[in-house]
Amino acid sequence: MNTQSTANNAASWQKIVKPYTQISNLKSWTQLISNLLGFGLLWWLGYKALEVSYALTVLVGLLNVAFLTRIFIIFHDCGHGTFFKSKRMRTLTGYITGLITLSPYHQWTKDHGTHHSTSGNLDKRGTGDIWTMTVKEYNAASAREKFFYRFYRSPFVTFIIGPIYLFVFRFRFTTKNDGKLERQSVYITNILLVAIITVFALTIGLKAFLMVHLPIQFFSGILGCWLFYVQHQYEDAYWEKHEGWDFAKAGLEGSSYYKLPKVLEWASGNIGFHHIHHLAHQIPNYNLAKCHQENPLFQNSKTFGIKESLHTIFLRFYDEESRRMITYPEYKKLMAASQAKPQQEGLEAQTQEGMGYNNSLVGG
Repeated sequence: MNTQSTANNAASWQKIVKPYTQISNLKSWTQLISNLLGFGLLWWLGYKALEVSYALTVLVGLLNVAFLTRIFIIFHDCGHGTFFKSKRMRTLTGYITGLITLSPYHQWTKDHGTHHSTSGNLDKRGTGDIWTMTVKEYNAASAREKFFYRFYRSPFVTFIIGPIYLFVFRFRFTTKNDGKLERQSVYITNILLVAIITVFALTIGLKAFLMVHLPIQFFSGILGCWLFYVQHQYEDAYWEKHEGWDFAKAGLEGSSYYKLPKVLEWASGNIGFHHIHHLAHQIPNYNLAKCHQENPLFQNSKTFGIKESLHTIFLRFYDEESRRMITYPEYKKLMAASQAKPQQEGLEAQTQEGMGYNNSLVGG
């Protein structure tokens, strides 16, 4: 099946994905309860491990990263209007899982919805995505802007500082684009977080709480940011100006299939099937793998494993001329070549003029 032709036929792919959008309350309840219980049990074991060794607490916390990531996927699914059939149940679940993941439900949902509707659109970047400059934009930027962009795109900032800033600080504040509902979600989440942390501080102590929870939050944040990054930032990812932008192509060609080992596929809540998710966000996470396996359309999208994905760490700019993401060394070569071209053309012109002069002498 031709991916591009099918992507342009909305009726075709919508018919394919429709059966997989069916919500199973049984599966959803099972997933919600099992992940909350698993997270709570490992959190308690991490706390008890403090009596033995803090290294053991961190080790248990690393195992708990899987449950926190899966809880975030439940939060994410609720924000997309799936997971539970009842909107009230989705909202309640979204707020509960948002407390655990430090994310304000309605604010995050709005920003993430914007990301889905603008992903791969060069004219509508800036909300819920990774800051990406084109080569032309970077060339036109000031020295200060270039410094901050390269600082932002460095792996340490993107995958270490970024998650801490986002979940611990950024989500604690409203923005000018927030409506009443989004602002309320921030306020309610913050108030409840203060109440919960206070309870822990008065029972097990603030130090113990932070020693147990911070490693879980830190490493799950890194994993989450990595998954989001690698599924949109790869060499031949789809980018297009608004007038030529196509939703289906942005999903199938601008989002990758991150082929992970089964245990990591489970731990990441099937979010590796990102090409399908962006095409049809109404599909619950527990139906994504089946949708991929049963339909050739989705098997032609960009696919890579862990080893192949490591190259994406070094990508920095989108080059509109070659229509691909490039690294900084590639950018430098591109600039060197563009500067050498006028010099070469000037040299060739001088040579031709000299030859013309010599020929006139011969002819005379």
